[in-house]
Amino acid sequence: MSARALAADLRRELGGAAVPDGDLRHYGHDATEAHGVHGTPAAVVLPADTAGVAAALRCCDRLGVAVVPRGGGTGLAAGAVPLGGEVVLGLERLTAVRALEPERWRMHVEAGLTTGHVHRLARESGLLFPPDPGAAEQSQIGGNVATNAGGPHAFKYGVTGRWVTGLEAVLASGEVLTVGGPLRKDVAGYDLRSLLVGSEGTLAVITAAWLALTPMPEARLPVAAAFDSVGAGCDAIDAIVASGLTPAILEYLDAGTLEAAGAAFPAALPAPARMLVIAEADGSAAEAARVRSELVEVLGDGALALHAPQARGDVEALWRWRDGVSTAVAAHRGGKMGEDVVVPFERLRDVIAATVEIGARHGLPACSWGHAGDGNVHATLLVRRDDAAELMRAQAAAEDLFAAAVALGGSVSGEHGLGWVKRGQLERQWAPAALDLHEGVKRLFDPHGRLNPGKKLARRDPPPGR
Repeated sequence: MSARALAADLRRELGGAAVPDGDLRHYGHDATEAHGVHGTPAAVVLPADTAGVAAALRCCDRLGVAVVPRGGGTGLAAGAVPLGGEVVLGLERLTAVRALEPERWRMHVEAGLTTGHVHRLARESGLLFPPDPGAAEQSQIGGNVATNAGGPHAFKYGVTGRWVTGLEAVLASGEVLTVGGPLRKDVAGYDLRSLLVGSEGTLAVITAAWLALTPMPEARLPVAAAFDSVGAGCDAIDAIVASGLTPAILEYLDAGTLEAAGAAFPAALPAPARMLVIAEADGSAAEAARVRSELVEVLGDGALALHAPQARGDVEALWRWRDGVSTAVAAHRGGKMGEDVVVPFERLRDVIAATVEIGARHGLPACSWGHAGDGNVHATLLVRRDDAAELMRAQAAAEDLFAAAVALGGSVSGEHGLGWVKRGQLERQWAPAALDLHEGVKRLFDPHGRLNPGKKLARRDPPPGR
């Protein structure tokens, strides 16, 4: 079926407003950096509600057409890129707040609501939705659930899935499924909710979520400590964890990252600084002050310098700087290829060293930063975007980074998902029986393989019939 005929069929089924015409290139890529992954959708469908999503999937099922679900397009693993002429099903019009119940610490929202909007709704009610992945004003809550996104606050508060109590989703057949809901405990059956969380649109299309909330901390007080070596910085991180303190955030930035972004740091960084550790205390004013004082004591032992702002503007300046680190690093040589891996936090120093060594082996500058308390590392290779040879070397280096993470007892992805970029990488860390189960779950939910084909593959080259 031609793209024109397919769009016409979808318009008859869904109405013209749901099937845009014209330039659809925006829907052919996500935020994948330096990989050069892009595609062309056969058509784009933008339903206004769950019934529209179900109708679109029924239509595509009848026509035998594959579908790529899409949220805000901020993914970093090419999980929402149509690479085989699929229909892109965008959730951007599903923005209803179905219920906001601050007295019960929960809300029910549709998948297209941005993460920033969810944060504001909670904050205006004196509550907190803790997951804070990047691009909050563009990323959508459905995409955050579909990738089980994390963020800096995951050290204390956990990743997105911890705050999801129920989901509405639509199967490839168009059947609407609800698992969980506005309840705090749901253990009677197999945990289908958790299967859908992190499934990256390969099992069903998430259309709405029940989200748990928690009271907003009265105070948030960060402490940033500069160290003269990675070893000293990692010792400080180990000391924080061993002390029993529970900072809301525990981040690190290595020497290469500081070289690219350190000039804009909102305080003087000593020239010998080779690693920066940032921790944040939160809670009541008294509790945050107490934890901050203890963080200052632990981090100050061996630090070259401490920056512990307390005024709101100074605290915000620190986090604005941290939010801009990725952009500053990319600007250093014109581009970057960032790989999201995770290791046991006690192996942090090893993966930091491995990132630099692997980059050097492939002739590329490399650096890393990330969520130290989780061992979640954004291992980053600096490239020139217009240099094809460098991009090829960066892709080869990425394979070595995945291997290094697994060798250190870790995983090939900490919060960005597998998508297309990391398809098949689970072979590095799972036994064949686990890979078989992964593929079996996919077949059970999506027997014809029409939901986000080619994404989140356990094996790069699955055996026939799988």
